[in-house]
Amino acid sequence: MDVLDDDIARFVRTVGPDPDETLREMDEFADAEGFPHVGPDVGAFLRFVARSVGADRIFEFGSGYGYSAYWFADALPEDGEIVLTEVDEDELELARTYLTEGGYDDLARYELGDAMETIERSDGPFDVVLVDHQKHRYVDAFEAVRPKVPVGGVIVADNAITAGPIEFEKLLDSVTGGSRENGASERDEGTDSDADHGHADVEMNEHTRGIADYLDRVTADPAFETIVLPLGEGIAISYRVE
Repeated sequence: MDVLDDDIARFVRTVGPDPDETLREMDEFADAEGFPHVGPDVGAFLRFVARSVGADRIFEFGSGYGYSAYWFADALPEDGEIVLTEVDEDELELARTYLTEGGYDDLARYELGDAMETIERSDGPFDVVLVDHQKHRYVDAFEAVRPKVPVGGVIVADNAITAGPIEFEKLLDSVTGGSRENGASERDEGTDSDADHGHADVEMNEHTRGIADYLDRVTADPAFETIVLPLGEGIAISYRVE
């Protein structure tokens, strides 16, 4: 479910760049199969980010059938590289098919298996990283890739606001310290609470807790500046400043 309402989402997509024929085919596949993907508004933003930082190498935690990788690949130079990771062999092969169709196969490295194992054996640096796998492993992904992201690099996390299993009201209570009246949080008011340590003690499922813990971790890291944008299902962008 997109964070933006239908009219605004359509407006954003209309103003943004047009997907090419292969991306439209990939969108149709997602619609037909009910396959979750970031969508063209987030895809265009990912490409914009990669171009803005002059990315040469990109790493994805969870690539599915290659939708986000396709957008990313268009921003890479001829000698660039994007590492796709996926535990489903059929999805990874479909990603290869689409990237080949778009002329990006030479830029792609396809890694079947656990993304955490792949990043451990992959040398950096990576200029852009996308975290889009199991939510309860987002913090682990950040810790694993953090040393491999240089100053000026970016880590993007998908589903930072919502997704099928994410309980947004509980996530909001966690992030704001449990106080939402007039948009104020306990952290804003300077009161003592669990929010001082990142988030309120809110009972939630592991997916929601994974996002809350991730946002707690990245916003507390002085080496990164983090913002959350309401595109798609919400994306958290962490820019390395030191």
